[in-house]
Amino acid sequence: MAGQSKSRAGDLRLWRNAQLATMAEGSAGLGIVEHGAVASRDGRIVYAGPESELPPTLAQGVETIDCEGRWITPGLIDCHTHLVHAGNRANEFEMRLAGSTYEEVARAGGGIVSSVKSLRAASEDELVTQSLPRLDALIAEGVTTVEIKSGYGLDLENEKKSLRAARQLGEQRPVTIRTTFLGAHALPPEAKGDKDAFIDLVANEILPSVAAEGLADAVDGFCEGIAFSPEQMARVFDAAKAAGLPVKLHADQLSNLHGAELAARYGALSADHLEYTDDAGAAAMAKAGTVATILPGAYYFIRETKKPPISLFRQHGVKMAVATDNNPGTSPLTSLLLTMNMAATLFGLTVDECLAGVTREAARALGLLEETGTLEVGKSADLAIWDIERPAELVYRMGFNPLHARIWRGQ
Repeated sequence: MAGQSKSRAGDLRLWRNAQLATMAEGSAGLGIVEHGAVASRDGRIVYAGPESELPPTLAQGVETIDCEGRWITPGLIDCHTHLVHAGNRANEFEMRLAGSTYEEVARAGGGIVSSVKSLRAASEDELVTQSLPRLDALIAEGVTTVEIKSGYGLDLENEKKSLRAARQLGEQRPVTIRTTFLGAHALPPEAKGDKDAFIDLVANEILPSVAAEGLADAVDGFCEGIAFSPEQMARVFDAAKAAGLPVKLHADQLSNLHGAELAARYGALSADHLEYTDDAGAAAMAKAGTVATILPGAYYFIRETKKPPISLFRQHGVKMAVATDNNPGTSPLTSLLLTMNMAATLFGLTVDECLAGVTREAARALGLLEETGTLEVGKSADLAIWDIERPAELVYRMGFNPLHARIWRGQ
């Protein structure tokens, strides 16, 4: 970047001559500072605000980067992905385009079971190798934190393998990885249709073992007619609670089983999808502080027609995050920028809601708001620096990446 000096004071860095979208809670709109600066020491923000108010001690003899009027936002956060998977399901996509139904695809060996077969056949290193390009695509758009779910292993050995692969990704790239155990994702073939027995296995054996090894930061599940009932998910959530892990939930995507209310009852960090959530569900989420994670990629890809109740979430004050839902079957999407555009065009989110949804509210959905998601003193120096004239461009453009520089923990 132009104007970078070579002097240093410890690990103190200063980005000046910038426009900031701080996303700070309680600030108007995006928390804009037109002539701003950000300073970090040892990977933490020590100043974010008007350059004119920068303390003299932070302006002298430090590594200084002239942003030449560019915009700085918090580093982006993708708070719902199934990034670690093996192979792809392009053949199913082709079958559906030719007129096959989901049932016909499943009978031909497709669906989640197809991804389970592929993941079980892959080694941990192979999973890492296949997943890195997807992670790199997100990083290239300014993403500094990514949540990665398991859920394609569906037995003890392979669920652990996918979670270890996710942890490895965070060791091979400068990015924060949060792992989520999604054992209650689908029924594996060996379960022979017995959902209750499989839920017992997840809750009583797999989840405690995963938790004991520190492989998961949270627990998720798929509450839906084609997956698991609210009662079955409650058993998994009770086990998560016993293990000291927060919960999240795939809820109300294809029907209203009152998954949003279940998630709220357990104080879930987030409930995700939510196309069929009703007023009671939105009210319960607002009361519990559960974030609504909006996933337009899946809505678009499976050609859903029922939109999530954005107006209800606004009415009740439910915080909204936006995420790619990257997965091989229903959202093979690795662009958080395009995801914002889809959230705006398909669901009517505002520019401010989209940008908060991939920064502050995405951090909240991961339980990381004290750590990242805004440009505020004490938080991780996770920044994205953009070649744009106004923040709306980040939501407006499609297939265009205006990222100038990405900073993770001050580097």
